[in-house]
Amino acid sequence: MSVHNRNVKGEQLLEAAVMDTKFAFFEGKIVPIEEAKVSVMTHAIHYGTAVFAGMRAYWNADEEQLFIFRSADHFARLKQSARLLLMDIPYTAQEFTHILVDLLRHENFRQDTYIRPLVYKSYLGVGVKINDLPNEFTIFAVPMQDYLSHSDATQACFSTWRRVDDTMIPPRGKIAGAYVNSALAKSEALMNGFDEAIVLNQDGHVSEGSAANFGIVRQGVVITPPRTANVLEGITLRTVATLLHEQMGVEMIEHEIDRSEVYNADEAFFCGTGVQIAAVTSVDHRPIGTGKMGPVVGELRRLYDATVRGKLPQYRDWVQPVYTEESMKA
Repeated sequence: MSVHNRNVKGEQLLEAAVMDTKFAFFEGKIVPIEEAKVSVMTHAIHYGTAVFAGMRAYWNADEEQLFIFRSADHFARLKQSARLLLMDIPYTAQEFTHILVDLLRHENFRQDTYIRPLVYKSYLGVGVKINDLPNEFTIFAVPMQDYLSHSDATQACFSTWRRVDDTMIPPRGKIAGAYVNSALAKSEALMNGFDEAIVLNQDGHVSEGSAANFGIVRQGVVITPPRTANVLEGITLRTVATLLHEQMGVEMIEHEIDRSEVYNADEAFFCGTGVQIAAVTSVDHRPIGTGKMGPVVGELRRLYDATVRGKLPQYRDWVQPVYTEESMKA
């Protein structure tokens, strides 16, 4: 199947979803989305001096409720990312969540939603530095289902691009400029007929996907690259670790993963806010395991979907409801 045919559906859905966005939190208040604009002189546009978060809210049709998943954790990581670029955000995680809930109530979405908070250097002018510059915070949301069109049978490849090193641009922060590295890897994969890329670090070991953590299953054990492999410390990956341990009794360990180890894996997967949990069924046209989604990844996907929709009581504190009884009647 051509790259165009495999990915056009997802692109069309995302384009339609963006048209549904009506509001943004911008410069301290909620405004119509068309008013949330920055100057062409903005520092962040020229130098990539911004940090962001990827978050999701999930619609639970049985409860008629929209649940934000792990908002406090995402906002805490956003503040950590901002510190790397010497940016201060004058909001607590709780205040961030209140802003987001208010924004989503304005949008009145009754479907799965992707949320993009962004902190950026708002200085108007030219000059390569990050110290002593003003910054702003904005946030918007768009309806979104699957990021990958084939999340149950993702075809991946090893990228020729290497992951940026911590001594270059810190991968622990979601720094906007660093995602040129991700875009190069992703587009290379798409143009070569694959859905996603697996990126190696400078030492030749597996780092992550273009914008997702990566793991394999071998002999009943889940293996992920160590934090020192220039990976983003994923909140979804932490969720996966908890579900594996508490719900499935499966061990998850960190160690360096070689390319050949991926080829010989029983199962493989990407995980992240955008991709959620995607089963990787082939790499470089080589089938992984049976060439179909395996039992560990399949059960993880089921548990994750139930968790993010507030259907598992033991993880209910991970989700934040958006609609009160009064707002549901509006």
